[in-house]
Amino acid sequence: MADSLKLAETRTASSTSAHALHYAQAVKDDPQDIPSPLPGTTKLLFVTSEMSDFIKAGGLGEVSAALPRQMRSHCDVRVLIPGFRQVRSARPVMEVVRQMPGTAELPPWSLGRFATSDGLTIYTVLCDELYDRSGSPYGPFGGSEFADNDIRFARLSLAAAEIAAGEADPNWKPDILHINDWPSGLTAGYLRWKDVSTPTILTIHNLAYQGLFEPRRMAALAIPDQAFSVDGAEFHGMLSFLKAGIFYGSHVTTVSQTYAREITTPEHGCGLDGLLRSRMEAGHLTGIVNGIDASWDTLIGGGATTEQMVRQWKRRNATAIRKAFALPESKGPLFSIISRLVHQKGIDLSIEAAATIVAAGGQLVVTGQGESRLEEAVAHLAKRHPHAVAARIGFDDAEARRLFAASDFLLMPSRFEPCGLSQMYAQRAGALPIAYRTGGLVDTIEDGVSGFLFSSLSGAGLSAAVRRALDAFRSKRAFRMMRDQAMSKRFDWRRPSFNYASVYARALGG
Repeated sequence: MADSLKLAETRTASSTSAHALHYAQAVKDDPQDIPSPLPGTTKLLFVTSEMSDFIKAGGLGEVSAALPRQMRSHCDVRVLIPGFRQVRSARPVMEVVRQMPGTAELPPWSLGRFATSDGLTIYTVLCDELYDRSGSPYGPFGGSEFADNDIRFARLSLAAAEIAAGEADPNWKPDILHINDWPSGLTAGYLRWKDVSTPTILTIHNLAYQGLFEPRRMAALAIPDQAFSVDGAEFHGMLSFLKAGIFYGSHVTTVSQTYAREITTPEHGCGLDGLLRSRMEAGHLTGIVNGIDASWDTLIGGGATTEQMVRQWKRRNATAIRKAFALPESKGPLFSIISRLVHQKGIDLSIEAAATIVAAGGQLVVTGQGESRLEEAVAHLAKRHPHAVAARIGFDDAEARRLFAASDFLLMPSRFEPCGLSQMYAQRAGALPIAYRTGGLVDTIEDGVSGFLFSSLSGAGLSAAVRRALDAFRSKRAFRMMRDQAMSKRFDWRRPSFNYASVYARALGG
C-alpha cells in the first residue's frame, strides 16, 4: 500500500510540473478561466501567527484571512494558528483531534479543529500555558515581546511539522505547507530534521523581523546542534527562525516583485541578502503582490455609477470626517495619514511636509498609534494648526475606512514597504497615494496616473510630491482623470492566488 501511494504521489508531481509550465505562460494574461495549475486533490496547510478573523498585528493577519479562502478554488486548504485567547473566545467549543506529547521544553499540545461560518477549516495549537494571554500575538499591549516567544513559536512550527508527518491528524496530511514570517519559519527546519519531505513555501512579509534567539536555547527547542551553522539557522552568532525558513524551505516568496529584488541587496537585505540572492539565482525566490479583500469593493463609491455620484459620495464622507475631527468645512484638499506611527512609515517626513499642505489651504487628518515620540509629534502638529490638522491616537477600522473614502490624498512615505495595503485601499476609495518609490508601492501605484511617487527620501522629497498633488487638484480635469484611474484598478486576490498556486505546483514538481 505504501509503495502504491508513493507511486501515485510521483505521478501527481510529474503531471503537476507539466501543468505548471503550461500555466506559467497563460497566467501572463488575466487569470480568469485559466485552469488551476494544481490538481484539485492537493492538500495545503497554511501556517500563520495571526488571522484577522480572530487576532492581528498587521498585514499578515489580513493576508492570512483572505489568501487561504481564495486558495479554496485551487486545493483543499486548512489554516493552522496558535490557540490564542481570542481564538478560544471566538470558538469556546471545538473538536479536539488528538492530544500530542511535548518535545524537549516544548510543552504538550492538542490539535483543535473547527470551521468558520464560510466553511474554512481552522486547526489550532491548543496550549493555554503559551497562548492564553492578553495582548498581541507577540507581546503584551505596549510594545514589548513575551519572554518565551522562542518556545511559543517553536511549538507552532513543530506542530505544523507533526501535522505534515501525519502524526497529529490521522485523516488529513498536507501535500505542501505555506509558512509565514519568522513565527513559523522553523517549520521548514523541523521537517528537514524529522526527514519529512513535504515541500514548504515561506512567505516573507517583512524581513526586518527575524526571530533571533540565543543559541543556548537550541536544545530546549529540539533543534539539532548541526543546524547552528552558516548553512542552517545560524545568523551572526544567533539562532534565526527566519533564516531557518529561508535556508530549509523549498521556495521563498515575498509580497511584491520590487521587494523581492530589494532584499537581495545590502541596503534592504537585513544581513540575509547573500542567502536571498543565491535563492533568487536558483529560481527559488518570487515576488507576489498581495491583494485586498472584497469588502473594499462593497465600500467603493457607495454604489455610485457616475462621476457626479462619486463626487457626492466623496463629499459626504469628507463632511463627516471633518465633523468627527473638529475641522472646519473647506474647499481645499483633504490629506490623510492612516498608519502605524513608527519610523518605518516616514511619519517624521509627513510632519515636515504638513507645512506645504497647510500653506496651500489643505487639511490633514492623522489616525494611528505606535512610537510614543511620534504620537507626541503628531499631537503637537495638530495643536499648532488646529484648523488644518487633526489627529486621533488609536485606531478604529470603520473610521479608517471612512477616512479613506473622504480623503483626496494619502501620505505614505514609508522608508521601506514590502507590499503595503493602504495604498491599495486608498486608490479603490479615490484617494491618490503619495509614496516613496520602494517595494510594493512601486508595483501598485502608477506615478502621475493613479498616485504620486518620489525618489528622494526626505521631507523635501515628499513636499515636492505634495506640490505635484496640489497642482493636480487645482486642475479639476486632471484630478478627476487620476481619481478615475485609481478607482478603476483592481487589487483582488484572484491573480495572487494563481501565482501562489503556480509556486506550489513547481515545489510539488520538484
